[in-house]
Amino acid sequence: MKSTLVRQSLAGLRLLLVMTAILGVLYPLAVWGVSRLPGLRAGAEGSQVVVDGRVVGSSLIGVDPVPADPARDPYFHLRPAASAQTATGPGDPSATGGSNLAGDNPELLAAVGERRAVIAAREGVAPERVPVDAVTASASGVDPHISPAYADLQVPRVARVTGLPEAEVRRLVAEHTSGGVVEERVVNATELNLAVEAAS
Repeated sequence: MKSTLVRQSLAGLRLLLVMTAILGVLYPLAVWGVSRLPGLRAGAEGSQVVVDGRVVGSSLIGVDPVPADPARDPYFHLRPAASAQTATGPGDPSATGGSNLAGDNPELLAAVGERRAVIAAREGVAPERVPVDAVTASASGVDPHISPAYADLQVPRVARVTGLPEAEVRRLVAEHTSGGVVEERVVNATELNLAVEAAS
């Protein structure tokens, strides 16, 4: 009886050591090695955006920038986040997700109305000109993309505050717009803000 128990314990210990070596060392090393293959490295590192040798963000994660002086706001803003404390304020990137409110929920309708008013005032336009994606949160809350219509709405303010010609800002928007015939056209606002900052 005792020898059977010892044999089974030793077999279990050997299996534990073998599986630890395979799943705890060899498998992670294999995954890391595959991530170093040409064409996969950028995605494996989080699609980092690097400026002057410094990682400044990700092309797949957007965090709405907060201007030092709201009256002189030089940024293209993202869609609102459900985790934001204010109507258009930045959300908490560590608490991503949608609001789960139905389209006819009074709380959601009030938030959309408040966002529309704030954005219309910020951009100096009538509330009817504010695009839908400017007032509705994305499912993740960290989507770096906005519609070309929302980017276009923000061009005059960004040009005025940064001192760049409006045509130059529109050119930068076009450079950071992707999509086309099959997929929806979107503007990567994270990368666009970095390009505007570099050009100013």
